[in-house]
Amino acid sequence: MRLVRSVLLLALLQLSAALHAELPASLQDLGLRESKQASRDLPGWKPPTRVVVRSVFGPESVKPIQAAFPGIEIVPVTSVAEAVAAIPGAQVLVGFCNQDIFDAADSLQWVQVYFAGVENCVSQPAMQSGRLTLSNGQRLGSPTLADHSMALMYALVRELDISQQSQARQTWESSWGAPLPAMGEVAGRTMLVVGLGGIGTQVAKRAHGVGMRVIATRGSRREGPDYVEYVGLAHEAIELAARADVVVNAAPLTDSTRGMFNAAFFKAMKPSAYFISVGRGKSTVTDDLVAALRKGEIAGAGLDVTDPEPLPDGHALWGMPRVIITPHVAGRSLEAGQRIFALVGENLRRYAAGEPLLSVVDIEKGY
Repeated sequence: MRLVRSVLLLALLQLSAALHAELPASLQDLGLRESKQASRDLPGWKPPTRVVVRSVFGPESVKPIQAAFPGIEIVPVTSVAEAVAAIPGAQVLVGFCNQDIFDAADSLQWVQVYFAGVENCVSQPAMQSGRLTLSNGQRLGSPTLADHSMALMYALVRELDISQQSQARQTWESSWGAPLPAMGEVAGRTMLVVGLGGIGTQVAKRAHGVGMRVIATRGSRREGPDYVEYVGLAHEAIELAARADVVVNAAPLTDSTRGMFNAAFFKAMKPSAYFISVGRGKSTVTDDLVAALRKGEIAGAGLDVTDPEPLPDGHALWGMPRVIITPHVAGRSLEAGQRIFALVGENLRRYAAGEPLLSVVDIEKGY
């Protein structure tokens, strides 16, 4: 924890020294979207005088922001109760999206959350009212999530999960007399990336870099980078699944993606294909995934997200062969933490100056 705090503190110090640069270096090349509307044109905008910040890494993590904005009162809090007490008079809330805090606010204009997933945030009455602007941490964890996706894929293709089980039993199982194992190479295989957004683009880039053929879907348009061979629309996902050796769920959770990975989808996949999920747990029908694994309709799964979450004791997925589960940690890294606090500082600078914010959420779309 001390190392984490030190690294984040260094990132924030670097940010405070470069607040008037075009964009902090750690945020470049992520494809962050700039709002089409300047902050000064938002209803009720005025330069902020008080900002409530959730200090998840301790009060010292907020000090560089305080130093960078000496004319603004930066109030660190660690809980919802503290935020409720501190929010009166504040124009900005960072790190929380909570209706109790909104109910106690009298001047709140803009909410910045740390992470990308906002399905539980946009549904709150204060957000639905349209009086608040919301920005999130979309794309900040994308490189980390992509690395994790590739790690899960490699582990399944190279059967590291089986070797780990042998290690736990203290057995050396490498007999050439056994049937030829399914382990192979990733080069030449086809990956389907469902959700070619920030995460999906980073996954596709890495897959192409190791010699895979990459196809993808996205919600609203067919444009994609050169290293993606084909970009289909969302309704084409089940058709493309039949062509893939690896399917990666990198989609946000919306009404159209909820439960999209269901019995029909898994039945469309190759029996030799792997399912990797780092998107949102509720996009997968868990019972259908369990059934597909049991029937051999797919070869295995690497899951960082599940539904329900956390996965309860005794759930079938825990003990299933060829299933690797990580506890929703795919987006965690020191580098991602640096980018989160860099975005907070950059967006606060932009808001105070009346400039367009980065990564503003479309409340109706949910991302």
